Amino acid sequence: MSDADADALLVDRVKRGDMRAFEMLVVKYQRRVERLIGRMVRDADLVQDIAQESFIRAYRALPQFRGDSAFYTWLYRIAVNTAKKALMDMKRDPLVLESSRGGGEEGEETSRAENELTDGETPEALLASKEIAAAVNSAIEALSEDLRQAITLREIEGLSYEEIAEMMNCPIGTVRSRIFRAREAIAARLRPLLDTRDGARW
Repeated sequence: MSDADADALLVDRVKRGDMRAFEMLVVKYQRRVERLIGRMVRDADLVQDIAQESFIRAYRALPQFRGDSAFYTWLYRIAVNTAKKALMDMKRDPLVLESSRGGGEEGEETSRAENELTDGETPEALLASKEIAAAVNSAIEALSEDLRQAITLREIEGLSYEEIAEMMNCPIGTVRSRIFRAREAIAARLRPLLDTRDGARW
């Protein structure tokens, strides 16, 4: 059974009043939704609140969900709109909290690297990789919203061009163009660090 089919069964159970089915959907997608929101809202304390609000909105709107798209595509749009509303309410607070850049996975990787240097993981190499990661984050932040959303869905979420086109409600050609332009912009920021030749992309 595919992911989409499993989700459709759970959605059907929720519509019949099965709260446990909705809890299963929350468990399945909570981390992805929080990661998505964390890319839009840099205040780490707000990410979980906005994610929770997104799931509440999704639950209330579920009776109107017709299944024309995959459940996660539908949930994704709700999460993006909820995050956008939160940003507007905060008037786009310019404070970027460094703590919100990480999350558990990166933090665990960093501590592992610091405590146990393997071949090639010299302090200089680790510093360089941190500088590159910071440059990539900075470059992504500087992108327009459309480009940032497209490159995040492709490189962070690992979605296909077709899925991204459906989520962003635009043709696949537009998605390819946005991802290409985003990669070019990121590569331009990275070239001084990597000393790459023109035309090489990250």
